[in-house]
Amino acid sequence: MRHQKPALATAIAAIALLLSGCVDFERTRTLQNDLDGLTGAGVVGAVTTVSANRTTTVLTSGVGDRTTGAEIADDSRVRVGSITKTFTSAIIMQLVAEGKVDLDRAIDGYLPGVIAGAGVDGTAITVRQLMQHRSGLPEFAGEPGADELVAANENRTISPAQAVAIAMAKPAQFPPGSRFLYTNTNYIVLGMLIEAVSRHSYTDELTTRILGPQGLEDTYLPGPGERAIRGPHPSGYQDVDGVVTDVSMIEPSVPWSAGALVSTGRDLNRFWLALLDGKVVPRAQLDEMTKALPAASEAEGMGYGLGVGSTDLPCGVRYVGHTGGIPGYYTLSGASTEGRAVTITLTQIPTQQTDSEALLSHALCP
Repeated sequence: MRHQKPALATAIAAIALLLSGCVDFERTRTLQNDLDGLTGAGVVGAVTTVSANRTTTVLTSGVGDRTTGAEIADDSRVRVGSITKTFTSAIIMQLVAEGKVDLDRAIDGYLPGVIAGAGVDGTAITVRQLMQHRSGLPEFAGEPGADELVAANENRTISPAQAVAIAMAKPAQFPPGSRFLYTNTNYIVLGMLIEAVSRHSYTDELTTRILGPQGLEDTYLPGPGERAIRGPHPSGYQDVDGVVTDVSMIEPSVPWSAGALVSTGRDLNRFWLALLDGKVVPRAQLDEMTKALPAASEAEGMGYGLGVGSTDLPCGVRYVGHTGGIPGYYTLSGASTEGRAVTITLTQIPTQQTDSEALLSHALCP
């Protein structure tokens, strides 16, 4: 009888492996159908990267170049837009852990006189409120002089101080702390805070604190004037006056620490899994970072913490992540607390609402 136990255990393991393979096959088929549905609806290209148990699967649909018909490479780099904000937040939280930044200190204490305008008072806005999009700061993005495509076409860059000055020419949106409103200006100011406290460039801090230690070799922040994407990448498209146009070339100094990052699905998945495992930010600061307040309404179940969003999927899995939209690219990326990660990138911002909950559920639910 004692010899039957190993045999039984082996049989059970074999059955489990077979069932796992079936689940993965079904998941892959569902995810491929999701992508094909998006490109069938008019999106030029789509790619999904799923990571779990040290295995990564990449699926693509559509084309990477409308002119040549070239496919999307598995290791393609894309602009990930506002997912940059999570990286910025992680740097801030490392500085908090080191005692160099206090989340509840006024931003004026770190950047005297920078935040001042019509109804805008830097002595009344805390670092935490900036990170939570509850500062009331005016939005700079999209204003004259602060458009990524226009700046690229005009061969022009802007500095973070200029971006903030554009915002400060407008009135405050609401009193600090009174509500949530997603505003890119918040994370430009936080990039300036990182430079003021560390006395290094934002790019250097990003590289030495996150990209290098986590082995994110295909992730980088383009410098001012670096308008092309390095290495293999699908072109990004946008409807311009009724014509689907390649808008891959933008001016990265405009979105900077709020949205200029370039990365891959593999790198982003690695980042999210490391973040939730406490390998990027110490556990105490990670708990603060992921403590979400309602971002829209209680009924929607969406929340936003310090540079990260979160929601409970219908299957009960908790998702932590961020979206990123920038000319030519839309990315949804994050991980479950159970150890699965997904990054979905479209090479054209869809004209119709994308069912993000379904996409995430198909990738992350058991």
